[in-house]
This record gives sequence, C-alpha cells and structure tokens, in this order.
Amino acid sequence: MLVNLNEVLLDAKKNHYGVGLFNTINLEMARAVLEAAEELRSPVIVGTAEILLPAAELVELRDILIPMAERASVPVVLHFDHGLTEEKVIEALRLGYSSVMYDCSADTYEDNQEKVKRMTEIVHAFGATIEAELGHVGSNQEAAEGSGKDDSIYTEPDQAAAYVNATGVDALAVAVGSSHGAYKKAPKLDFERLREIEQMVDVPLVLHGGSGLTDDDFRNCIKNGIAKINIFTDINCAGAKAAYDQYESGKGLFEIAEGVRAAVKAETMKKMLIFGSDNKAS
Repeated sequence: MLVNLNEVLLDAKKNHYGVGLFNTINLEMARAVLEAAEELRSPVIVGTAEILLPAAELVELRDILIPMAERASVPVVLHFDHGLTEEKVIEALRLGYSSVMYDCSADTYEDNQEKVKRMTEIVHAFGATIEAELGHVGSNQEAAEGSGKDDSIYTEPDQAAAYVNATGVDALAVAVGSSHGAYKKAPKLDFERLREIEQMVDVPLVLHGGSGLTDDDFRNCIKNGIAKINIFTDINCAGAKAAYDQYESGKGLFEIAEGVRAAVKAETMKKMLIFGSDNKAS
C-alpha cells in the first residue's frame, strides 16, 4: 500500500525502531527491496534520488514504482530523495510520489528555511510529506579526491528546533558525522549531539549516509532518535558484486538478473533486521 512518511515514521519514532529508505534505479532493485519488506513484514521507503536520475527518468521510475507500491501488502513510501531544485520536487509530486526531500542544506540557514517553508506548503497541498536537511551531510568521494576532509557541517540543536517550528517539515535529516558514499575510514558519530537534537525536535529524525556504518552505530542512532535511515551504496554494491561473481562468457543479463536481485534483497533484509523494522507493518 502506498503511504507517506508520517504513516510509517511516527510509529518508528514512538517505538524506537528505524525504517530504511532504499534508493533504487531499476526494476530489479525495486523488486528486491519490496520482496524483502514483504517477507519480513516491514514498512519500507523506496527512494528515487535526483542525482541518480541519469539511470532512468523520473516518469519512467514512477511508472514502475507506484503500481508496485500500491500492490504491496506492507506500507510503502515512494520518496523523492535529495531533490535539489523546486522544479524537480514539484514534478515528483505531480507524478504521484507520496513524499519528497527538498535539499537546501548547502544554502545559508536563512535561505534554507525560507525555501523549505514555501515548499512545505506546496507539498502538504498535495497530501504528501516533506523531509529537509539542516547542517550538511558531506561526501566521502569528495574527501577521497580532495584534502581528506569532507564538507560536512554538523547540525546545531538550537537551530534544529527553530527550523522545524518555522518550516513545518515532517522529518529532519541531521548531520552528526555520517557521509554519503563508501567510507574510506570508520566515521565517528556524535551521539551526544544527536541526543540533544532529539530532545529539542518533535519530528522524526533522519540519518543520511547509512551504508558502511556498523550495526552498533545503527542501533545507537535509533536509540538516540533516528527513525529513518538512508541506504544506497550497500545494496548497489551488493548487486554489482553478484553480477561480477556470476559473469562468464555467454551469460547475459537474463541469466544473472535473479542472482543480482537475490543479493540486493539479502542486503536489504539484513538492514531491516538491524533497524528493528521487521514485523512492524500494520
């Protein structure tokens, strides 16, 4: 069943478990994620990230994902992840996405707040939900190619409370030490900062850059207020490795598709069990 963020994250926040967002770029990944969710009876958020749209157009993904979400026997949020422009976010809403993230985290605090507040009114008029980001979760790729430091800006707890009150967003992504992409070294998460934010903010909190964190990292994040965890790199790499391991001369995409799907499904189920979302589907 197709739902929005509030229909899965409010219960996760209340009962201290995490719901995974799994970005998918094609039918095989989407099938794997939804099969994992149904097998474990877990709510799930299927994401389409703007930065991944070169793999498929938004309308093409919509045509695949909305019917699959509507047929599913568990709650499925169809979420437009890291929308960078107002035009693309509104396009996702018009195409039927039930939730969006409008990412203005690279802007000044004032511009971020103003732009997200205006977008929140539009999103709610569609009956959808909106996630925003305060602070900035950086990129491990940028760190690897540059000075060795990413461009993260940690979220300030006082600002987070004021920002949520001013914008009316339904969920807030926070920067507490995680980064996008594959980690080059183990991150050090600021759980004290996260705890302070959770005490001051009344909407569900979101962790970006989840791939590569330890099981204990995930559990401590959930314990300290995280209700939504974004995953792409881990399932993306699991699928690629399965394709590589199966390949031999004469084999085509059809022959390896099932193995790829199985690998993505297994990695997705692993994350759902760590997050504690299994058997939480209503």
